[in-house]
Amino acid sequence: MNLKAILLFLTIVCTSLIGNALEHPGGMHPKAQLTFVKAQIQSQRQPYYDAYRQLIAYADSAFAHPIHALADFSVPGYYVNAEMHRKNSKSLNSDSFDAYACALAYQLSGQAKYAEKSRSILKNWAELNTQYSEADGSLVMSYAGSGMVMAGELLMSYQGWKDDERLVFKKWVKGVYLKACNEIRNRKNNWADWGRFGSILCAYFLDNTAEIAENIRLIKSDLFHKIAPDGSMPEETRRGANGIWYTYFSLAPITAACWMAYNATGENLFFLSQDNRSLKNALDYLYYYNLNPQEWKWFENPRPGSPENWPGLLLASMADIYQDQRYTTYVTAVQPIINTTHHFAWVFPTLMKVQLNGYK
Repeated sequence: MNLKAILLFLTIVCTSLIGNALEHPGGMHPKAQLTFVKAQIQSQRQPYYDAYRQLIAYADSAFAHPIHALADFSVPGYYVNAEMHRKNSKSLNSDSFDAYACALAYQLSGQAKYAEKSRSILKNWAELNTQYSEADGSLVMSYAGSGMVMAGELLMSYQGWKDDERLVFKKWVKGVYLKACNEIRNRKNNWADWGRFGSILCAYFLDNTAEIAENIRLIKSDLFHKIAPDGSMPEETRRGANGIWYTYFSLAPITAACWMAYNATGENLFFLSQDNRSLKNALDYLYYYNLNPQEWKWFENPRPGSPENWPGLLLASMADIYQDQRYTTYVTAVQPIINTTHHFAWVFPTLMKVQLNGYK
């Protein structure tokens, strides 16, 4: 038996003896949520049933897509080389979405074909991709690759995912994806937010409770610096015509990381508040100025979003957390909504209901 085989055997034995510290699958999609959604699908309750059919359509389309794994995920700064930035980003964006959509379709339908497609994508990236590089490599790896880790979590119960393949994927998660996330999680703006979200996803997937706690500490350490008393986010409002977008792009991973923290530890970060600085205040600020961009004082003619895209994805996810009917009303006419590209925090807000204190 060679050294690699011995190490694999010892890892499997140790894992079986120690056991998992956390419930899998869980994290972004705890078992209570999955059970609730499956019940809604079974009864064809809306909007869940249409959202499920939408998911299945996307998962089915994944079978026609090639896998785009890169040995070096090289992403230059957008303003340096926009063409290569978009091209290489898309390789991970598209594969990450397909892996995540298929893994979720497997959990909700029970059909192994979806798990197999997701597994093949994870396998290709884990075996080929060894690094990220250039100015935006770590950031794009963090926000696009989050779907890969969520897919891995959803496949944890799939018996067709063999132990050796699972270990190779975990090695990629630790050596490439987590490395990118931790490299940026101490920055001041949305880079840190995506780094922390990706890092806590990894910590849950890898049963690293110490790192879950560390990411919670980081979120709490500067939340009231990120959010001003009026609800604005100074690091993001300064981004010219895209200030509203960047406000969303910061709040999406912060709130997703808070959801992960709640599911992992029971600690509720959604209602932290200090001197009128809170996530709810920031969300309300985003909601108001997205509807009234002409009043945005930070830049003339800023770019607003839409209900079916951003910030609808985020507001739909937060509607039940904060019991805010305005957020629900904002997206009602366009549901079901889904995020298919670019970044993966709140991807299936219509289907995967986010709710505190249990599912009813």
